[in-house]
Amino acid sequence: MNVIEIKKLTKNYGKARGIIDVDLNVEQGEVFGFIGPNGAGKSTTIRTLLGLIYPTSGSATIFGKNCTESPEVRKELGYLPSEVFYYDNMKVIDLLKYSASFYHKDCTNRIKELAEIMDLDLKKKIDELSFGNKKKVGIVQGLLHEPKLIILDEPTSGLDPLMQQKFFELIEEENKKGATVFFSSHILTEVQRLCNRVAFIKEGRIIKVEKMSTLQENTYKRINIEAKAGISSEAFNLRGVSDFTAKGNTANFIFKGNMNDMIRKLSEVELRNISITEPDLEEIFLNYYAKEE
Repeated sequence: MNVIEIKKLTKNYGKARGIIDVDLNVEQGEVFGFIGPNGAGKSTTIRTLLGLIYPTSGSATIFGKNCTESPEVRKELGYLPSEVFYYDNMKVIDLLKYSASFYHKDCTNRIKELAEIMDLDLKKKIDELSFGNKKKVGIVQGLLHEPKLIILDEPTSGLDPLMQQKFFELIEEENKKGATVFFSSHILTEVQRLCNRVAFIKEGRIIKVEKMSTLQENTYKRINIEAKAGISSEAFNLRGVSDFTAKGNTANFIFKGNMNDMIRKLSEVELRNISITEPDLEEIFLNYYAKEE
């Protein structure tokens, strides 16, 4: 079952770029990563998905219901925006109780549990909090009603490394309990840690949707070599070679393809040393972007 279905979703801002023909499906129970640099269209996609802005064309559904016409869908959602803004004079606990009232359920114990995990002082006023602590309020607010779908837009900005770790553990636990997670970020290591599948977005268009396991298995290799003589890029003019850099007798590059072809090419060079490793997600991500230039 698809929790999220997006078909040919387009948002046109006139001269400014929005999103163009976005197609995505997010399956029930998965953690889906949405990767792109700032300005690529991640937040526009999310805001359209949430019904906060209306699309120019295309459609988006959550739990089979149209996002712009079914406000009751939002009761099943937990949303953490990239930036959070609150009434400064309210106490944290009062703000969270007010938020809980929209779901018509007693969330008192849940609020206390989440606040303890995130080390959040419920008695303080909003204007006494740092940006990082306001982000903690947003996390508790987004999860207090135990939503079936959690949508996160750059969720860790403002959190220190310890709180980031606690946040990841919290999201992993919610996912184990059955929540589906849509995780938008430009921090690739976060997506690499949490997600089952990932979509790459560039300049408003989806350029790739792939399983994380497929991205990280044998399709890509980072190859570092040291030769007895200088190395030129012409020596490795082979299909599948990218991100090639050479300095003196050393070179490194990413290779996607038949390793037998690469071994034959390497045999033409007098080598002193060679290492073949798995590239991290960031290298794969940058390689995808380079191919789309």
